[in-house]
Amino acid sequence: MSQRTRSRRFAAAAIGLILLATSAACATSGPSGGSASGDPVSGGEVTYLVDQTQLTLDPAVSPATVTGLVTRPIFDSLVVQAGPTRFEPWLASRWDVSPDGREYTFALRSGVRFTDGTPFDAAAVKATLDHVVDPASKSQYAASLIAPYQGSTVVDDLTVKVSLSRPFRPFLQALSTPYLGIQSPRALAVPPAEYKPVGTGPFAFVSWEQQKDITLTRNPDYTSPPANAPHTGAAYLQTLRFNYVPEDATRYGALTSGQVQAIAAVPPNRVGSLQSDRRFSVLKTELPGVNYNLFLNAKTGPTSDPLVRQALQAAIDVPALVGSIYAGQYAAARNVLSPTTPDHDQAAAAALQAYDPAKAGALLDQAGWTGRNAEGYRTKDGQELTLTWPYLALINRDQRDVLGQAIQAEARKAGIRIDRPNLDAGAYSESVLNGTYNILDSSNARADADILRFMFASGSTFAKGGANVSLSDSPQLDGWLDEAATTSDAAVAARDYALAQADVLKSGYLLPGYVPTSLVGTTSALQGVTFDPQGIAQLYGAWLVP
Repeated sequence: MSQRTRSRRFAAAAIGLILLATSAACATSGPSGGSASGDPVSGGEVTYLVDQTQLTLDPAVSPATVTGLVTRPIFDSLVVQAGPTRFEPWLASRWDVSPDGREYTFALRSGVRFTDGTPFDAAAVKATLDHVVDPASKSQYAASLIAPYQGSTVVDDLTVKVSLSRPFRPFLQALSTPYLGIQSPRALAVPPAEYKPVGTGPFAFVSWEQQKDITLTRNPDYTSPPANAPHTGAAYLQTLRFNYVPEDATRYGALTSGQVQAIAAVPPNRVGSLQSDRRFSVLKTELPGVNYNLFLNAKTGPTSDPLVRQALQAAIDVPALVGSIYAGQYAAARNVLSPTTPDHDQAAAAALQAYDPAKAGALLDQAGWTGRNAEGYRTKDGQELTLTWPYLALINRDQRDVLGQAIQAEARKAGIRIDRPNLDAGAYSESVLNGTYNILDSSNARADADILRFMFASGSTFAKGGANVSLSDSPQLDGWLDEAATTSDAAVAARDYALAQADVLKSGYLLPGYVPTSLVGTTSALQGVTFDPQGIAQLYGAWLVP
């Protein structure tokens, strides 16, 4: 396969990967809005403005968090995550795990139908999981969630046995996400260009205009809410519309002028204004998963030297920059994982180089970057210390461009030039695919520390469907991540994840940025919105005060 052909094949996946890494949603089970006024009311339309878009509505293919948001109302899952490590029935009424942890047998709910009329059964579960791992699907995230999947056996109409190649502790958590929501086999049988999402959920797909809007309508025959749902039966709202509006000011203006009922990503400097106005509410939650970090390429150029990577950590006063830019709404990150992630280890922060300009200078001296050119940048053997950090406007959010400029200025004080070439989607994809960068920035939401495997395992490079853009290649790190994923002992997993967190910081694979924080603005009339541990808004129980 030629490099050009290979690049075209992965171009969409590159953008999808980064959309996953830069999108965000809430991650709490608390209700939205102000005090509810009476009992829930049926009917009404909610327009929700989102700041990210997606390339497909197939959750088995698209990794974007916004895909999870807009398809969660369409697709039910086999199980629901009811706590950090607790799972309850959804489309599966119960399940058994074999003693060796390699087989899961699910008993399924009866009488459930997809919105196209197809019965929900064991064959539908098998079709969905097979679709996820089918190479033709080109899954950009979901397949990695069930990497050990070997196949499913239809035992009878309402019993399915799933076989794994090895024990896999995060399996139920993976199944609870919308990316593994159960799809109608009839919908999966059509060519990708004709695909329309069809599930058993409380809403049915109506229409989608890419990079504009998605419309869903209530499923009047809904009978399969999860065990922890706030009610049973059909949803309250009649219509859901998700409109893509990337401009912060436009979204904010639409909410405050009463044009819409909810917006994603309230500008941090506007949070106080909304909170002081009884007509609105702000739902603020720190997301689980990988923080917004700068990932440093350990294979290419100056950042292949761990001393340079550690020097960059010491050269940037991240807490000061984050506090200034985000008006106190976002916390500076001190670890690779968010504090709300199960098995986050607070002690790992001790392995991170603290802000210390003198230490940064000493590390660069030790690395051989002892010269200075006329512009004040460090040099070594006649070469300037320059790091390349590609920029793609399509994926910019949360004022990350502003934070990037501040980081550039801080790095310059240490004698490090950071170039930010403004690339189009194709060139950006080429850079990610070929590893021709020193820095890439991203975050990645997931309510399980297994996200570390997706981000740092040597076999999880972009070309293999992962997100290891640091290009870390450590047998020791791989060993911890593999053992944590396969052990049935929670204490062993917690120990391994703690070791992994400290290792990636000490190795300088990243510069922690900020803890991704969801700031969703709603009108006070919108009640009953909740958020699952994965970080996806739940609109099944939402309703509008008359």
